[in-house]
Amino acid sequence: MESISKVIWIERLLRWFLGITFIYASIHKIIDPAEFAKIIYGYGLFPHFAINMIAIILPFVELVTGLFLLFGIYPKAAATIIGVLLVTFILAVTINLLRGYEFDCGCFSFNKNDTLSGRYFLLVRDIIFLMICLYLLRFKVKRHEENK
Repeated sequence: MESISKVIWIERLLRWFLGITFIYASIHKIIDPAEFAKIIYGYGLFPHFAINMIAIILPFVELVTGLFLLFGIYPKAAATIIGVLLVTFILAVTINLLRGYEFDCGCFSFNKNDTLSGRYFLLVRDIIFLMICLYLLRFKVKRHEENK
């Protein structure tokens, strides 16, 4: 019973961590969608007609899914959506690293990652976040065991 309680707390802390991270990441994008659109354009991966739409919608998806994880509302669905976003981010960063492009990830601020190691850090960080999502998706505790 005690080990179940620990596992539940680990799941809860990971949900809170990921939720707060995505809420925080969405704030500057919501405040300044034009600057975020420039960053999306800089990746060179998306059709021009879609960039403004992505810059407006994506931050709100991050905000809502982050809130859902934080408050435990449909946590599996929220983790799935964040996981899909992370796979997309990982692909975009990887493609630009392979191209040798300098880019701003647009994750938490609008600052370029001036070093190659900084850009690789983005990739590693997103992979860690994706592993957290996968853990949350696999997490299962029967409710009657939780209440014992």
